[in-house]
Amino acid sequence: MNKYLRALAASLCFAACGAAAWAAVDTSQFKKEADFAEHYLKEYEKEVARARGQKTLYRYEREALTRIRSLMQKYPDNPRVKQLFDRARKAAMRSEGDFIEITPAMVQYLKNEAELRRIIWGKSEKEWKSRLASMGDAFLPKTYPTPDYTEVSIDDLKDKYVVIEDVRYPANQFVGATGQYIACGKPSTGYYFINLSGRHWVAPYEAVKRYRRTCDSSMDDVQKWTVLGKITDIASEIPEAGEQKVGSFQFGWIVEPVALMVPGHVASFFDRGDEKQAYFSGESEVRSIKEKWLTVKSIPDDVTPERLMEIFMTAIREKNYELYLQCIQPERLEGVYGAANDDYFWDLHQERFHREYVHATFDKAKIEVIKGFDDTNDLKNFFLDANQQETLKKAGGEKIEQATVESKAWNKDGRQINQPVLHRLQRKGSGRWYVLDYALRF
Repeated sequence: MNKYLRALAASLCFAACGAAAWAAVDTSQFKKEADFAEHYLKEYEKEVARARGQKTLYRYEREALTRIRSLMQKYPDNPRVKQLFDRARKAAMRSEGDFIEITPAMVQYLKNEAELRRIIWGKSEKEWKSRLASMGDAFLPKTYPTPDYTEVSIDDLKDKYVVIEDVRYPANQFVGATGQYIACGKPSTGYYFINLSGRHWVAPYEAVKRYRRTCDSSMDDVQKWTVLGKITDIASEIPEAGEQKVGSFQFGWIVEPVALMVPGHVASFFDRGDEKQAYFSGESEVRSIKEKWLTVKSIPDDVTPERLMEIFMTAIREKNYELYLQCIQPERLEGVYGAANDDYFWDLHQERFHREYVHATFDKAKIEVIKGFDDTNDLKNFFLDANQQETLKKAGGEKIEQATVESKAWNKDGRQINQPVLHRLQRKGSGRWYVLDYALRF
């Protein structure tokens, strides 16, 4: 009996020692796996933090998540694994970017613009048809093939009107021996040369640009136009762009533009009596139509930097150009380059609020005095008496404050795009705040 007990005790002792040795190896292996997983998780968390709400590509994401998933499958009840899993889950969610709810009010400007586009196109279509009807016999019944120059002379066609569709500008623009033209047609059907020299083209073209700027940012850069023009002459040209022309001469009827149309959007008409030499249909009514849609019409004198950025965004979305200019520091708009840049960046803002994002939010402003005496610096002013402070005020001159406001832009699905952008604003003396960096995206 004692023999069996001794054998059993020895067996249990051997098994216990073996299990202890296996546990030691297993614990060491676990620690190694967990340490590696945590290392990659930390790097992944840093990447997500640097993205600041933007969805992007992450170098350490796959490695971190793969290792932690493996740990969770092997050691589901281990406290350290559970902690790593919770951190990974939060990082994975944050890596997808920040989200907000896009309310109907945030995208109302798009609906208003669609309604304005519908109104202007209705007026354009009506005026275009009326103009064609008024021409009567002076209107060519068909565009192509063009009248054969061997059978009719310019005297037969002079002052006749023609509608030319699918006019490709600037693709088919060329400079010839007799002027600058857009070539329309081909050798088998004949050519029209639309004359670009003078105001007959430039003025209606500028009117279309005004329409896009004030009414309809959804309209892309126009590549194909419909032109109503008057035949004025005939010319022989090589209708090719570039200095090295390799084609043959072609006869074409020179057409002086009278009106331009972008189907589905707008029509513009040359008019010497108009101040701008041309107008687009309904242009005189645009302001009154938009007036009822404006949610902000002025800037209060006590506006905060954050509120001014909101007004700036609203002015852009509602196409309130006057309010937009009132938001910008006046010195930024001075001179020829200031005015040109203003129009350029206005167009960019319009495009971005259609193609990239629909709304922006703004964090609390950080304000500092960059010139003059800072009477809000309680720490320093604790050591200065009233006379010293007054002396510093006089020596420092007019106080200039600068505010920085961080914006986040959101697309139509409510997802943050890009990283937050820092905007600078400035206030001089007792005046109000103005936007300095008006060119920046949101």
